[in-house]
Amino acid sequence: MTALRKLPVVTEGGASDGSEPPRARHPPWIKARIPSGEVYFDVRERVHRLGLHTVCESASCPNIGECWSRRALTIMILGNICTRSCQFCDVPTGRPLPPDPDEPRRVAEMLAGLDLRHTVITCVDRDDLADGGAAHWAATLDAVHARCPSLTVEVLTGDFQGDLAAVDVVLAARPDVFAHNLETVPRLSREVRVQASYPRSYQVLAHARARGAVTKTGLMLGLGETRDEIHAVLGELAALGVDILTLGQYLRPSLKHLPIARYLHPDEFVALREQALTLGIRHVEAGPLVRSSYHADGQAELIRALQQRS
Repeated sequence: MTALRKLPVVTEGGASDGSEPPRARHPPWIKARIPSGEVYFDVRERVHRLGLHTVCESASCPNIGECWSRRALTIMILGNICTRSCQFCDVPTGRPLPPDPDEPRRVAEMLAGLDLRHTVITCVDRDDLADGGAAHWAATLDAVHARCPSLTVEVLTGDFQGDLAAVDVVLAARPDVFAHNLETVPRLSREVRVQASYPRSYQVLAHARARGAVTKTGLMLGLGETRDEIHAVLGELAALGVDILTLGQYLRPSLKHLPIARYLHPDEFVALREQALTLGIRHVEAGPLVRSSYHADGQAELIRALQQRS
């Protein structure tokens, strides 16, 4: 039987004597698999041997045990230091090193050794680069396509500061899915993402969709958004023609990050998924532990079908 662990969540405030703040339990439906097993450790060894980064480790994803046991991982390119300071994310912020020109080769080598049908590649935001890292994205996709020609590849990019020419550079490298996360509703966007904006992210998605790309986005819930605000965003995404949507519970990485406003019950995620599907979004992953790449490794056939649409 697979071991499960409850994830602790830190509470606001602390003990009166200044000691470690008290910890409260997540609700019982917030559980994650303990990383273990031969496959998990094999994937970890490969990642570290090739000197690669993954959002699974860098962002402290609770699903790492489940996903890596299926050899499903999300490689993170352009380093492990982000130029932005989003208030929900555990990836370090600072001044990154220049892009590593050998990284695309190593990413392709990693993926070639895993015998996957679909994979997700993401990145840190690189506002220090004139093109936001678009050329490095293209080099990575070219290397992966050459080494793994049957692999469908989803890219989860930043907003390139609204530079749509940079988006076109990525699209020209033929990703099978172009993903960019809105993360939250418009009212909370600036607080949650700081250097990003909802309209700019929406424009990036709209541009990719207009270019004929299979598009995907994701929202974190439990940050203080209202049900009406969620419904409004779902309607906008359906009108835009977004193909794939992820809805998950925000979980606070540390006391330095935004607090959790509330926990959504699993039934709420079921209802939101049904609504999004009714509105016309083709595929929806929704649940407390759903993250951007959750179960993406099983979507190769879906993506092929979406690419054949008129």
